[in-house]
Amino acid sequence: MPRRKAGELIAIEIDILLEALDTGGEGEHEFYGFAMAKRLQDGQRSYGLIAHGTLYKALARLENAGMLESHLEDPDIAADEGRPRRRLYRITGPGRVAAAAALDKRQRVSSQFPPGLEPA
Repeated sequence: MPRRKAGELIAIEIDILLEALDTGGEGEHEFYGFAMAKRLQDGQRSYGLIAHGTLYKALARLENAGMLESHLEDPDIAADEGRPRRRLYRITGPGRVAAAAALDKRQRVSSQFPPGLEPA
């Protein structure tokens, strides 16, 4: 399998960024890994999620590339809910740009196919 070019996103990374944009549009500016897995599974972008390990590796790659930033939530919130602390992620400016470019590319590719035969 050929290696991807530096800066080139794979499907799951694009899906994460697009979902992160959607959460921002819904008034939630941060998300945690399990919630993202649920969104990917429940939504139209579920084909990109293979396993939770895949998701967390993709989140780490996006953070290392500067497209996401993360922090651990307030320990008091987790303690009040009786659970471990969550790592919260937020899309950055470069992540928004990359998501918009990927969405534009997907739309251009899909427009080249007859209705009903568009690639996933």
